[in-house]
Amino acid sequence: MTDRLAHCHCGQLRIDTSGEPYAVVMCHCRACQQRTGAPFGVGAYFKQSACRIIGESKAYVRIGSSGSEFENRFCPDCGTTVYWLTPFHADGIGIASGAFEGDDLPAPSRSVWESERHHWVDVPTGERWLEGRAGPKVGD
Repeated sequence: MTDRLAHCHCGQLRIDTSGEPYAVVMCHCRACQQRTGAPFGVGAYFKQSACRIIGESKAYVRIGSSGSEFENRFCPDCGTTVYWLTPFHADGIGIASGAFEGDDLPAPSRSVWESERHHWVDVPTGERWLEGRAGPKVGD
């Protein structure tokens, strides 16, 4: 079983994970662009039971492009968004891929909100890449 550590910039907020993520998703929505300061965000989704959160976090809750609440959890000291919760992944937790130590996460298998993708971002085509707000649920 693979164990991984994700953490904020200062190290105060950490998440230990065990096992593999059930999905790794590239998201092009404007909110992920603003959250990351990059043209897209990438999140690894784990079952909550496979995660141990250590340290304090603050929440910023917004309404996502899908119309559902999206709760970003970030470090109150350095401001790094480390993970998020959403009813779409009711038993899951999304963790910012860039917060993980190492480079052994699987590549994204889904691309969502491509209608908001920057025209110069290349995304491989194929059955795994989806338009709009489609995405995996726990166990998919």
